[in-house]
Amino acid sequence: MAASDKTLDDLFVDMLKDVYSAEKQILAALGKMTKMPDSEKLALAFDTHRAETEGQIERLEQIFASVGKPPQGKTCAAMQGILQEANEMAEEFKGSDALDAGIIASAQAIEHYEITRYGTLKSWALELGMQDAARLLERNLQEEKKTDQLLTKMAEERINARAA
Repeated sequence: MAASDKTLDDLFVDMLKDVYSAEKQILAALGKMTKMPDSEKLALAFDTHRAETEGQIERLEQIFASVGKPPQGKTCAAMQGILQEANEMAEEFKGSDALDAGIIASAQAIEHYEITRYGTLKSWALELGMQDAARLLERNLQEEKKTDQLLTKMAEERINARAA
């Protein structure tokens, strides 16, 4: 298909594949991320988010089905980079009081990426008349925002002060 023949629908599916890949990468990383922090509360937050991520993947698969496409990812290089940076930071600060603050910063980079993708996909779904897809994307978006807010609260209540 020539680039000039591509539509918003094609772009929607392309970005859906990107975020599907990102979520799969995140799900794989969350097992390791749960073991990284010193804070038990932060580890529990990652464990809870793992279950949410599984639900988000299921909703993405429902959207793929609704547009008649098989659920498949298109390698999300951005998420690969964010996760690589998170691993490097965790190695560099392992054993320090600043570790959990760095882990939160890395987790929030992940959340912010997801928030941008879900917000865009929801807008496009509405433009394309995909009400059910927009509803599912809104649910994922709200979960990501909630996780971001929880991470900010944890950082501000204790973890940043401990790192200082």
